[in-house]
Amino acid sequence: MMDLTVIWFILIVVLFTGFFILEGFDYGVGGLMPFLSDDTKERGEILRTITPVWDGNEVWMITAGGAMFAAFPHVYATMFSAFYLALFLMLVALILRGVAFDLRGRHESVGWQKFWDRAICFGSVVPAFLWGVAVTDLIAGIPINEKMIYTGGFFDLLSPYSIVGGLAFLFVFLYHGASFLTLRLAREKLIGRCQSMAMKVGGLATIFFVACMGLTMQYTDLFTKPVAAVALCGAAVFFLVALGSMKKGNGKASFCLSTLAIAATTVAFFAGLFPRLMVSSLNPAYSLTITNASSSPYTLSIMTVAAGIFVPIVLIYQAWSYHIFRKRVTPKDAEEHY
Repeated sequence: MMDLTVIWFILIVVLFTGFFILEGFDYGVGGLMPFLSDDTKERGEILRTITPVWDGNEVWMITAGGAMFAAFPHVYATMFSAFYLALFLMLVALILRGVAFDLRGRHESVGWQKFWDRAICFGSVVPAFLWGVAVTDLIAGIPINEKMIYTGGFFDLLSPYSIVGGLAFLFVFLYHGASFLTLRLAREKLIGRCQSMAMKVGGLATIFFVACMGLTMQYTDLFTKPVAAVALCGAAVFFLVALGSMKKGNGKASFCLSTLAIAATTVAFFAGLFPRLMVSSLNPAYSLTITNASSSPYTLSIMTVAAGIFVPIVLIYQAWSYHIFRKRVTPKDAEEHY
């Protein structure tokens, strides 16, 4: 039983790591797009870099949620009741974002296209911020009683720590998106703007990331876990080197290093949680763990077989789709789509 719960904990970490890496640059591109250009055609080029993959990236979130529901149903129930309003706001933002991708090119009016551009920006920034709030809340602790029931309200989720965590996630994702654009755009003028924007948001990301590390040390026990401490410090180093690479004009190295920074951050927070999945601020004994919140051994065993078959297929398909759409986006590509 313990072996299966650990396996599913690791699988959920992998799924969330993949989600934050892929949807991270996705959110970043959408959030930066209105600030990189005021020209609707140039914005079309920017959006075209993620149009073939954005919905596939969101599948990682759905899969991670499904895995959480199946393997740790008590966590799923408590988490959704605790973050109900935040998740509702996130869902509204994601729906608006998805609709905007489809409707933006349905009319040639500049006003029409700019309206949906702002919708894409809103639908990218809000989830990025809320994910940071959620992750920091999970490890800092929220009011959960002995019956695994959340006893707080919406504003109990907002603290100086969680807000700083949300801003850190947001600006790291914006930087990740800017780095991605330097690899996918064809016009030097746009690439130059992306590099300049990357340095600006990267500076803010560094400030909030360092602040988040300090607050993590103050409000959580993450740094008492060697693996978590090393991973989080490693994430900071990766990000600083990524900034240095971008300053030198090496977008590829910058993107790879920001990818490692996001992966290391995700691993750090989950390693800090383990074997817990949700920390109770009322009493440590009320925390939800991989043991008291898991499904039955029979359920986990069946799920493990299914995951062993289908997860590799999903990974192969995702890799193939990125291989197909690996070329830089030209103005002609954007005109054909929008």
